[in-house]
Amino acid sequence: MSSLSYLLPQLGAGFASALVPTNLLLGAVGVTVGTAIGVLPGLGPALTISLLLPLTFGMDPVGTFILFGGIYYGAMYGGSTTSILVRMPGETSSVMTAVDGYAMTRRGRAGAALATAAIGSFVAGTFATVMLMLLAPPLVELSLGFGPADYAALMVLALTSVAGLAGANPARGLLAIFVGLALGTVGIDVQTGQARFSMGMPGLLGGLNVVLVTVGLFAVGEVFWHAATRLDAPTNVTRLDGPARLTPSEWRRSMPAWGRGTLIGFFTGVLPGAGATVASFLSYDVERRVSKTPEEFGEGAIEGVAGPEAANNASAGGSLVPLLALGVPGSGTTAVMLAAFQMYGLQPGPLLFSQESELVWGLIASLYVSNALLLLLNLPLIRLWVRLLEVPPALLYAAVLALATVGVYTLNSSLFDVGVVYALGLLAVVLRHQEIPLAPVVLGAVLGPLLEQYTRRALAIADGDPTVFLTRPLSAALLGLALALVVLPPLVRATRTRT
Repeated sequence: MSSLSYLLPQLGAGFASALVPTNLLLGAVGVTVGTAIGVLPGLGPALTISLLLPLTFGMDPVGTFILFGGIYYGAMYGGSTTSILVRMPGETSSVMTAVDGYAMTRRGRAGAALATAAIGSFVAGTFATVMLMLLAPPLVELSLGFGPADYAALMVLALTSVAGLAGANPARGLLAIFVGLALGTVGIDVQTGQARFSMGMPGLLGGLNVVLVTVGLFAVGEVFWHAATRLDAPTNVTRLDGPARLTPSEWRRSMPAWGRGTLIGFFTGVLPGAGATVASFLSYDVERRVSKTPEEFGEGAIEGVAGPEAANNASAGGSLVPLLALGVPGSGTTAVMLAAFQMYGLQPGPLLFSQESELVWGLIASLYVSNALLLLLNLPLIRLWVRLLEVPPALLYAAVLALATVGVYTLNSSLFDVGVVYALGLLAVVLRHQEIPLAPVVLGAVLGPLLEQYTRRALAIADGDPTVFLTRPLSAALLGLALALVVLPPLVRATRTRT
């Protein structure tokens, strides 16, 4: 299945779908909107896709996911612009880019920093898409042998991966997961027919729609958080003078950093829960360690921009591998994309490649196109992206709230749904105030019903014997790995504290 005789015809059909004028236009819109969103501080691809979910309901699924793929790749690049020019990362994954990128701006090399970010994004995104194409089909073949117990263990691994990598305090990540799992239990139990946690409200009997959860936590929650904290510090926009290009010396220093960052980013992105932020930090650390001039880092080393930018873009493609092949989100953004699949009645995983091959390969082909469009569009439009920083925050967030409200209402013409989204937005504010991450909440809400379904199915097949999860080698290995992800980080920190 992974041979070229299989891949090339499928990819050719994917390009035929992606290059249809309508889909090509959606891809161009996606990368443009994604770049703009990446530039604007506080926003991100997860928020944008969650905001567009209700608005894209009824569209052709192929075109919708081409749009979302373009937004994802565009936002991964867009955060670098403000990081370099005004030391304000549009995305957390661009934090490390700001360190040396802004230092290069102060030295008059903003154009070179933006150029290495753009080219590195193109190189990394293209490599990640090639690897997605090569790795996803073999993973599909492997997952065809999964039983219900194996899938349940895989869901547990995905959830604990997020908890283990949710900052210095994994307990907050675990709490976020449990909040998400609780949200996923609302509604009628499909096996017993009993209402659960509906509080007598008919609107909750059908459960919490994943679109409502994502829009409420990300879009409305971001607006409420801004209103509560008034994060409207003035921005000093840096003028960009001169062409955005590299000197021969900067080319020589950037190319190895692009390669290392791409590899680190892709394989970090494949790990559920690791994400672009982890990838960019790892890449920066590697570049500093292998550099012959580590003292330049923090003072404008171009490798400190090239490596992390390649890493965070490669991680975007890497996170799509477990989503498409196994149905397990690799990041907060792919969790929202999983919600989009479910909105269309689709379940990512092995059957998606056979039942919806046009969608899968159209999406993969569109990522190649999106990468090329990013390179062609972003360097000429850098001055436009900088001017977006001048939009008053109050106006920006008012527009987000209006779009979220109208979009949610149009789903079912229900004011109750709007109320639910606003309640979830308030919950997001409470969680963020307690420094509890939101991405694990979304993952818990999306994967919780699937985890319950596979667990019950495994127990039913085993006549209620819970040891079925330990007697199957694959599920036992996955659960062991999940346990290690929870137990080992605190032990390592405790050991370092004693020494």
